[in-house]
Amino acid sequence: MKKMLLHSCCGPCSTVCIERLKDEYDLTIFYYNPNIEPREEYEKRKTEQKKVCDFFNIPFVDCDYDNLLWHQAVKGFEKEREGGARCEKCFVFRLEKTAQFAKENGFDLFSTTLTVSPYKKTEVVNFAGREVSREIGICFLEESFKKKDGYLRSVALAKELDLYRQHYCGCMFAKIIQDKEFLAKQQKLD
Repeated sequence: MKKMLLHSCCGPCSTVCIERLKDEYDLTIFYYNPNIEPREEYEKRKTEQKKVCDFFNIPFVDCDYDNLLWHQAVKGFEKEREGGARCEKCFVFRLEKTAQFAKENGFDLFSTTLTVSPYKKTEVVNFAGREVSREIGICFLEESFKKKDGYLRSVALAKELDLYRQHYCGCMFAKIIQDKEFLAKQQKLD
């Protein structure tokens, strides 16, 4: 079996990805998400990821929470809409760390759970993975985990495992935008 390092954004998203890949690859979960804010939210999501890894008996690698470095990487893109250029920079930032770790630690390839989300553009995530793959020199598995009802399956597995499911992608910029949109919808209903 080839060794795959699977970058994971959170436990709920990783469930269906692990379920689909575990019989084909020797999987290790790589939790690198310095974009998640505040720190308490990051820790909560990390705890849920560990629960999923324990359930599937999958090794877990925890990376440093370097939120300042992430902010430097997306500097100038703070006001971008969710799904725009800031997100692309964020994908590349996290996948570079994943690919570098994979290459330095004897993995054959890397991938990410990011494509399970209906809020993430699969082609943008996979483009970032391909670019990083060329830059670092390690294979990237392009995938669309949302296919075949992947997102719905991840929601069902999260309920089954009693996992915390967050209501925003991770960064404070996304949270602020989503909170404003929620308030606007509420005001229309009033």
